[in-house]
Amino acid sequence: MERTIPVYRKEVRELVENQWRETATVVLLGEMAPEYRVPGRRTDGTVKGTRLVRRFLRNTLLVPIGAVVNIVLSIGGGGAANIFSRTGRITGTENSAGVTFADTCRTAHTPWLAFSQSHLALVDTGDPYTTPGEALPAKVLWQATAPALPRMSIANRTITWSDGSELRYHLSIEESRILKNSLGAT
Repeated sequence: MERTIPVYRKEVRELVENQWRETATVVLLGEMAPEYRVPGRRTDGTVKGTRLVRRFLRNTLLVPIGAVVNIVLSIGGGGAANIFSRTGRITGTENSAGVTFADTCRTAHTPWLAFSQSHLALVDTGDPYTTPGEALPAKVLWQATAPALPRMSIANRTITWSDGSELRYHLSIEESRILKNSLGAT
């Protein structure tokens, strides 16, 4: 059986509902590449003052190539393109709960957001390109439980922690539709 998005969704939902013993809503976050607005971090999330050689090579090689690709994609697609764009935004202090969550999101191959009335979790279903026989089971990478639960605004797509850090995330049109349908059914 091929592990498609509905199969992953079912696997994630079963994992968290078995742990939490309550109904959960599950949405695919997709590629998590938020813009970091955090003191001591670059916008890509890396720590300032580290990876200087890699950053130099990126700036001298990839930026000019990326500019050409952006132009080609803009002309070919009929609209503005930007391969360096970031989806979402994280704000907070260096070691805040939201920044820790965003850093954990960046390590996930296929991040899912699972939540219920008293729980919130980040779950990874692993590399989406592995064959079904080699696929690892879904794994909870981060979770919070009431009363330490961050505040979620589903309408604004934000998660706000008690320390003031905030993650604004993006959902695809399909995931937004699924979220709306699942919340309307509960």
